[in-house]
Amino acid sequence: MGVTAEQYLQQLDAGRRPDLPETTAGTLRLDVRGDGCTDHWYLTISDQHVQVTRSADDADLVVRLDHRVFDRMVNGELHPGAAMLRNELTMQGDMRLLLVLRRIFAGPADARHPRELGRAALAARTAPAAREGRS
Repeated sequence: MGVTAEQYLQQLDAGRRPDLPETTAGTLRLDVRGDGCTDHWYLTISDQHVQVTRSADDADLVVRLDHRVFDRMVNGELHPGAAMLRNELTMQGDMRLLLVLRRIFAGPADARHPRELGRAALAARTAPAAREGRS
């Protein structure tokens, strides 16, 4: 496993995140249970920026989950929507922000952009035709 959720959130860059929609704004509180206590992470999302603090203040979306589930989400091993459907997390508030959470965390280590896959497939199809034309 890669980085823990706590390590990731502590180093999360507050700079611009072009992968977030420009119009997305809101607050998200993550209540992470583990070792007999609950850690509260408060994310403020605005203008493609994410600010992370430790707070139990009210938020537009409150997500409650176990630290093991949280670590898997941070490392791209578990999609938040899948965790919700499996009842591995509960939430209250603006559900749209749950999908934004997926964009904040890293994707799977072996993930590739769909355009990259399309270009590779196109190159594979045109390569035999190019070789036949040279013969």
